[in-house]
Amino acid sequence: MPEPSLPSPFEYAIIRVVPWVERGEYINAGAILYCRQQRFLAARIELNPTRLLALFPQANLSLIQSQLDLIPQICNGAGFIGQLSQSERFNWLVSPRSTIIQLSSVHTGLCTNPTAMLKHLLETMVL
Repeated sequence: MPEPSLPSPFEYAIIRVVPWVERGEYINAGAILYCRQQRFLAARIELNPTRLLALFPQANLSLIQSQLDLIPQICNGAGFIGQLSQSERFNWLVSPRSTIIQLSSVHTGLCTNPTAMLKHLLETMVL
């Protein structure tokens, strides 16, 4: 009988769209997960345009979506930042900033399947 995989620690953050930083309002638009032991770094984006427009009617949806789409690309190694190690990419992506695209505080957990955990985070925190 094969031994079950031991859980690996992971870190994650929720990707947010923050139309007006000073108001503190946001909608969750994705999740990013980093698991060093399994050499896993990925992000999934699911922007709900109806929700965003209810909060921010003058939002430029295509511009915001294009900025969000860069996050998974960086995770996969695209661009200048993508040339950094996975750990450095994750830390760069989750570093605090005061722009319309922000990430939550970093949280931790344990999982055996980071892909399934990222899907779970997206389903429970974003969708």
